[in-house]
Amino acid sequence: MMIPLRDFGSRKIRKRWQLAFRALSFVTSLSKKVAMNSALLLGPAVNRTQSYVSIDMPTTITDPGFLADLDKDSLANLVKDKSFDDLQKFGGTKNLVSMLETDERNGLSCDLGGMKKRVEVFGSNTYKKPPVRSFLSFVVEALKDSTIIILFVCAVLSLGFGIKQHGIKDGWYDGGSIILAIVLVLAVSAISNFKQSRQFTELSSQSSNIEVEVMRDGRRQSVSIYDVVVGDVVCLNTGNHIPADGLFLDGHSMKVDESSMTGESDQVEISEIDNPFLISGTKVMDGYGHMLVTSVGMNTAWGQMMSTITHDVNEETPLQARLNKLTSFIGKVGLLVAFLVLVVLMIRYFTGNTSDDSGRKEFIKGQTNANHVMNSMVGIIAAAVTIIVVAIPEGLPLAVTLTLAYSMKKMMADNALVRKLSACEIMGSATVICTDKTGTLTMNKMLVTEFWFGKESMQLGRSTEIIRPGVLELLQQGVGMNTTGEVHASPTSAFPEISGSPTESAILSWAISDMQVNFQQLKDQNTILQVEPFNSQKKRSAILVRNNDTGVLQLHSKGAAEIVLAMCSTYHARNGMLQAINGDERKQLEAIITDMAARSLRCIAFACKMLNEGSELRTELLQEPGLTLLGFVGLKDPCRPEVKAAVESCRKAGVGIKMITGDNIFTARSIALDCGILKPDEDLNDAVVEGVTFRNYSPEERMERIDRIEVMARSTPFDKLLMVQCLKQKGHVVAVTGDGTNDAPALKEADIGLSMGIQGTEVAKESSDIVILDDNFNSVVTVLKWGRCVYNNIQKFIQFQLTVNVAALVINLVAAISSGSVPLTAVQLLWVNLIMDTLGALALATEQPTDDLMTKKPVGRTEPLITKIMWRNLIAQAVYQVTVLLVLQFRGSSIFGVNKNVKDTLIFNSFVFCQLFNEFNARKLEKKNIFEGILKSRLFLGIVGITVFLQIIMVELLQRFASTERLNWGQWAACIGIAVVSWPIGWLVKCIPVTRKQE
Repeated sequence: MMIPLRDFGSRKIRKRWQLAFRALSFVTSLSKKVAMNSALLLGPAVNRTQSYVSIDMPTTITDPGFLADLDKDSLANLVKDKSFDDLQKFGGTKNLVSMLETDERNGLSCDLGGMKKRVEVFGSNTYKKPPVRSFLSFVVEALKDSTIIILFVCAVLSLGFGIKQHGIKDGWYDGGSIILAIVLVLAVSAISNFKQSRQFTELSSQSSNIEVEVMRDGRRQSVSIYDVVVGDVVCLNTGNHIPADGLFLDGHSMKVDESSMTGESDQVEISEIDNPFLISGTKVMDGYGHMLVTSVGMNTAWGQMMSTITHDVNEETPLQARLNKLTSFIGKVGLLVAFLVLVVLMIRYFTGNTSDDSGRKEFIKGQTNANHVMNSMVGIIAAAVTIIVVAIPEGLPLAVTLTLAYSMKKMMADNALVRKLSACEIMGSATVICTDKTGTLTMNKMLVTEFWFGKESMQLGRSTEIIRPGVLELLQQGVGMNTTGEVHASPTSAFPEISGSPTESAILSWAISDMQVNFQQLKDQNTILQVEPFNSQKKRSAILVRNNDTGVLQLHSKGAAEIVLAMCSTYHARNGMLQAINGDERKQLEAIITDMAARSLRCIAFACKMLNEGSELRTELLQEPGLTLLGFVGLKDPCRPEVKAAVESCRKAGVGIKMITGDNIFTARSIALDCGILKPDEDLNDAVVEGVTFRNYSPEERMERIDRIEVMARSTPFDKLLMVQCLKQKGHVVAVTGDGTNDAPALKEADIGLSMGIQGTEVAKESSDIVILDDNFNSVVTVLKWGRCVYNNIQKFIQFQLTVNVAALVINLVAAISSGSVPLTAVQLLWVNLIMDTLGALALATEQPTDDLMTKKPVGRTEPLITKIMWRNLIAQAVYQVTVLLVLQFRGSSIFGVNKNVKDTLIFNSFVFCQLFNEFNARKLEKKNIFEGILKSRLFLGIVGITVFLQIIMVELLQRFASTERLNWGQWAACIGIAVVSWPIGWLVKCIPVTRKQE
């Protein structure tokens, strides 16, 4: 067909050519895929002859541009408004699946171009975040500090009067030095806070990046929540967060908690007819199913709400709150001292008791001019204000921030994602850890090792040869249909891909290899009518299925062996005949379960019940007794090899370990013995208890027994919560591990909640403070060690910081009262404040955890922040520094034969080096060997080196700025010698025993 050139450019013609080109491209690409893997895409639909290849084409060839023609606003409002009218406009859920060019069963194709197109048309599943605070905002925040404002006013006055009195060439030094010091303090403070803000924002973003299971290319895949697109089919299970707005496709017994959006605490039932709307940000509390994603990111109500929420990256932890009180108290003491210094200096000045460098009185009534008086007043006020600055330990909050930020980063490398800052420090005080078994103490690699058919043990791999076909069919149906896992035939592997929980995956793998289950055939032959999902309270699941050919109704139950057995009245013998379960038969079957449990096997039972074709469908039907036992499987999940050493480490650290599991008492006892939680020689009757027994204790009996209980078997989430509450009432600081939705109450109630990153549900993770990324108990112990390290590092810095504060306050106060001048100027004290607060905090806050931390008893709830040991070390060093520096103040000139300026420089230099050497003492609060592990602390040594270099620059090159004089080699040696004495003093002081409180 010839097309005139003038028409070729028309939109209509151009669109036809595009459609033709796309159709040809589609055929070409499809034929290539068929040639590569015909079984995967079209199976028997490809017919080859000698002359041609015929392909069964889809009934409609979709235009990739077709997505752009959808009314995106209506699509977005569909779920937000829960509008059935809008849903009807789209032709219902099934038609919307076609319009979004997806497949209800197989999901989307993993075509990057198609995914990109969907993101361009519908947006990505990300939210607009509030703007990140700029560096300038942190500078402005630092400028609001009242002491900085007062110092700045003093600096401006000093600058003005200095220039007026001495001219601009020499008059700017005093005021300019103070301004420069203020700028340095502001810069360090702002940079530090800015960096921590960025780091916390990054960690927050990382904790929000959860994995979501979607169907793509016909199989279940895990993708980031940020990669979910419109048209995706998402797999939802109990405990999952709903990642986007969408519509319910299929599933059973799904209930959703919409309180995060509506505020209503009641769970909403989801169904295809009555309520198919699934809202982003809500939680699946029961059941499972699939949903079609209709809108993502900012097009959802959750996205719009999240974009308005600002996360507080400056969260105040309990330790920071305690330190703020301490800082406030010290600040008040500093304010009092500064006021006394101000009053004393004023009185001495106006009474003529102060003299200048030439020895003349600074103030003579009626002779001294106003400018000189104002200059003197500014100097006196600056000295008093500077005392306030050096007295207030601003470094304490900074040290906490640095320690928390550093430990959070390091803990991430050790498989622990900290969601709440306070958890870092509280974990250091933990006295009890309540831990799960599966995946935490064990390897979470389930494998079916035994199969019992009735009372007979079957050899794995030969079950289908021995069991009669009719019974085998029932067993295959119970295993293959009553599951939340999925099996996908992999084109690249002989064995299918299996997805689901470790227990489900192990059973499905056994079903394929031993029971020869054909899952696709089962799904085609049977229809699921009702489902009772598994949860931690019932410890069983049940389904009602109908055979599509015969119409027969069959009830299948699966779960904890003793619970399923209790519902059974008959079982199948080897010959396939039904046998009644009488008293003796029941004892024999229970003995089989007990024996398997004693060998650390998790025992799962399968049972069924034939129902009349006309049976009324009701929920109670799935809970009826009178079932027929089909068999037991024993699953082995061996202990992690490193767990025993980790448990022993906790014991040495004075931290109790309590295992809380849903397994029966025999399995729980066996695993606890393997892990070292129980000792073979201890009284196991007191140490092991079942959940129902613990629950039925009186409150007084629970409190009396709680410390002796080490294992709780057959526990429900309520039992776990009850144990946490009892332990807290007893005064313990409790850490709890959990992975399920029903663990959320216990995780929230605990002082520190630790959720599992692999098998943990999103509800559990949201309720926790720390996510253990590898589900390993060893990582829990690592978190404990880091928590203790945080607390210990803070204590080190408190001791170091308070020594500086006490020494500076006493020296300036005594000197001001006795001589009318302070030996440490405003700039010098600001310099000490800067290097001691910032560099000192950085040096001590980044000390790595050591094994010594796990040999001490936990601090618990009542241990004071400043211990007797810290007071002992602090007072000894402060007394020494004050004594030496006051001797220099009053006798320094005669001892060294120098003038006042050099003497003041010696005091300043000795003071700085005393703090520097005392920093080594602070590394070890109790140990006499302060150099242990020093070579591993490269950052500490680097900071000490930087401080020494900067101090040399201050004394030798910045005389005008720092009001110092150059010192000779002998004077430098004297300063260092004075400082070195702090080491033997620290060693001697640590020989003094300190009584500890009774544990």
